[in-house]
Amino acid sequence: MQKVAKFHKVSLGQFKKDWENSFGKGQFSQDIYDRIQLPKRATAGSAGYDFYTPRDIKLAAGDTIKIPTGIRAEIEEGWVLMCFPRSGLGFKYRLQLDNTVGIIDADYFNAENEGHIMIKITNDSKEGKNLILESGKGFTQGILVPFGITEDDEASGIRTGGFGSTGQ
Repeated sequence: MQKVAKFHKVSLGQFKKDWENSFGKGQFSQDIYDRIQLPKRATAGSAGYDFYTPRDIKLAAGDTIKIPTGIRAEIEEGWVLMCFPRSGLGFKYRLQLDNTVGIIDADYFNAENEGHIMIKITNDSKEGKNLILESGKGFTQGILVPFGITEDDEASGIRTGGFGSTGQ
């Protein structure tokens, strides 16, 4: 296997800011930051790196939440991290990423928000099932994939932010 990336935690300050943006002022505690786990594969044959929730999260059917993972990914040029729901959660609850597939580009690592990976999910259960994501359990998986560019590519922009930062 080719090693093309390394996961890091974002700084405490960045995580606190993003956590309170998602859950409200006063909802952050040091132990949430301390519980952040770097993504890892469950087995030697797994393609996906599991991302874990740093606290219990309950989603009623139809509810949406943006989860700051506390993770950033240092990725080699020519590779991208693609994020998907864990398949078991998709089957049981129709758990969906709100942007269908999360695309983490290599240059996102140096963005103003430290390249903090946020995962926005929806429990799209048609049976009214509540989804409980226990602290420390995987809910999303990231897969590293190589990509190519066209022969006439002239991209020269510099990333500064995250969602929508490239002006598209």
